[in-house]
Amino acid sequence: MLDKKKIEEAQENARRYLNEGLLSKQNFDKISYDMLVLNAEESLETANFLFKNNRSSLWVIVSSYYSMFYIANAVLCKLGYKVGDKIPHKVTSDALIVYVKDKLKQSLLEDYEEVKEEALLLAKNKAEGIIEDFDRERDKRGFIQYKTKVSAKRSKAETSLKRASEFRFEMEKLLQI
Repeated sequence: MLDKKKIEEAQENARRYLNEGLLSKQNFDKISYDMLVLNAEESLETANFLFKNNRSSLWVIVSSYYSMFYIANAVLCKLGYKVGDKIPHKVTSDALIVYVKDKLKQSLLEDYEEVKEEALLLAKNKAEGIIEDFDRERDKRGFIQYKTKVSAKRSKAETSLKRASEFRFEMEKLLQI
């Protein structure tokens, strides 16, 4: 779960990113949005292909992460935000916490409407878990690329692929808002 300190840090960072131009408010840009959605689809398809054909576990992880990164940026674009070129992965991570987490929680609540009381806690935990998955995959991508033996990569690749698929599924629901 996202702890209070992480949420506060993300809020502070987001304000700084806006002030420094690392994140900007903008009108909806359909061309950028369409490209981000297309890149997310292609990245997840690539990850699935590589995994099913028992190819590079490293690139299953990298492609899975990038599918999450692109769909997250599509959601941010839909909400009127554009991530700049400097430290885009960290900016995206913090922007998800600040601008998307509560919308995701609401979307999940709507999905779980029949069991509202249980759903509130479930949706909060799931929304935070999905956002945390993005950070886990960002960290794992770096670790796997540079510090992990080939034999250990396959199981980590499968986890990455599952996380990316769930992340994309939930983010796409936000694109319908």
